[in-house]
Formats: sequence, structure tokens, C-alpha cells
Amino acid sequence: MRAIYATDLSAASDAAIENETCLDCLERIGVEEIHLLTVVPSNVHPGMPGMDLEQRRERGLEAYRSVMEAAGFDVETHVVRGTPHRRINGVAETVRADMTIVGSRGQSPLANRVIGSTARNLARTTVVPLLVNRVEREADEPEVLREHLFQRVLYATDFSENAERAFGAFNYLRHATEAATLVHVRSPKDDLDVDPYAALDDLAGTLAQWDIDTETVVRDGDPAAEILDVEASVTPTTTLVGSRGRSRLRRLMLGSVSEEIVAGATGNVYLVPPPRTAGYKLL
Repeated sequence: MRAIYATDLSAASDAAIENETCLDCLERIGVEEIHLLTVVPSNVHPGMPGMDLEQRRERGLEAYRSVMEAAGFDVETHVVRGTPHRRINGVAETVRADMTIVGSRGQSPLANRVIGSTARNLARTTVVPLLVNRVEREADEPEVLREHLFQRVLYATDFSENAERAFGAFNYLRHATEAATLVHVRSPKDDLDVDPYAALDDLAGTLAQWDIDTETVVRDGDPAAEILDVEASVTPTTTLVGSRGRSRLRRLMLGSVSEEIVAGATGNVYLVPPPRTAGYKLL
């Protein structure tokens, strides 16, 4: 597998990239090649006084390269200019990545808006599965919050086609997964012709074949709020969810639940988008 690792070279990025347990989890699910990527804001120009930002970021990426190569990964580095989520998606398309990884925290309301906006924009537009790796907030030397990335997974499903696609990620995540909680939230707008209890039991049976301890939960109410409430109660290391919609309008509308989960989850989030199609254009 080939992964994009997007970084802003902050202390939070140091914590995520230098965490040996996180890197081991990526290796266990089959990641072999990592493309380290940092985006220079388009409003920063080389001619501006003291703005040798690209050179400094190249040096920073080389330090990260050493860490990841020592962990056994093949590594390439990319310093690009532009809007973060657009450039991250663009590089992911170019190198045919299998997943994108981005860290997320926020020390202040302003920092949370700036750093969190990239994760939220990626949640809406990502072209490959997206791992949002949570790092401590309000810490000078932050640590990742749940370093065993896929050890305990909370899988949220509405039984849609893309939720099924997200469940398919267990084909590789299972190599690092010991336990899973499967949750479905019923809402007044549901038009399901399936029994959610039976459907979740069927999925649990699949995971049991891989020796993954599984429990199922059915809730009623607002999907995002209930999923986040289950996350708070079972403390998974990662929440796995699919996004729906292929057109710009549908992604904005139907992606709202996954965006809320990315924005509000305490732990890591693994978001699986619809499959890439020929002629796909980034937003």
C-alpha cells in the first residue's frame, strides 16, 4: 500500500510521525511506501523577506524521511504550494495513493479553525481513504491520543453502498484490529428494508472469522451525535465510517455526518470515500 502523509511540520506532526507504535500499525495493515507532503501557503512568496519557507520545509521533511526509512518504509518527499486539501488530493491522485494521513489538533479556537479546516475539507473531498490522526491539544510537547491506530475500531454504518465499502477496509485493517464495535443509528427518515440488528450480527460474524471480538449497538436519534456518544463510551482507537455522494452538491449535503465525526471525534477517524472514477475532478 502507498500512503500520503501530510504534515505542517509542527510539534503535533513530530508526535505523530515519530511515534513508533503508529508506524508499526501502518506497517501491519500493509503500508510500504510513504509520500511525505507539506503545503506552502499560496500567499507566501519566495521574494518576501525571511520567507525561505520552502527550503525550511524541505529540511524538515528530510528529518521525517530518516525516521520513516529507519522504520522500514520507502519514502518520497513533496513540497508543494497552494490550498492544502486541494494539493493533498492532487498528489494522492498523481501517485495513486491508497490512503491519506493527516494530523489534527488545535491549541486555541483560531488554531482549531485553521488546522481543523484541512481535515474537514479533506473529509468532504478526499479521493482516497483518509486517516485523521488525533494529537493532544494545549500541550507544548503533544503526544498522539490513541497510538494503536486500528486496535479497537468503531464502525458506523447506515447500510448504504459506501458504508459497505468502508466495512471492506477490514480486509486489511484486521491485521491490526483486536476488537470492534458496530453501530447503526435509526432516524425518522430511515427507509431501510433490513433489520438493523440482524444486519449488524451478519457483519459481526464476518469479523469473528478473523478473531476480532465484536459488539453491536443500535441507537435512535441524530446520526452524528449518537455515533460520537458511542465513541465516548467505548473509546475506540479509530472510528471507521464511509462518506456518500459523488457530485459536488451531494458531497456537501450527504457528507455532513462524516464531517461532523471528523470534527468532533475524540480519537482517530478513518473515512472511506466513494471509489475513484475515470475523469474525476477535484473540487
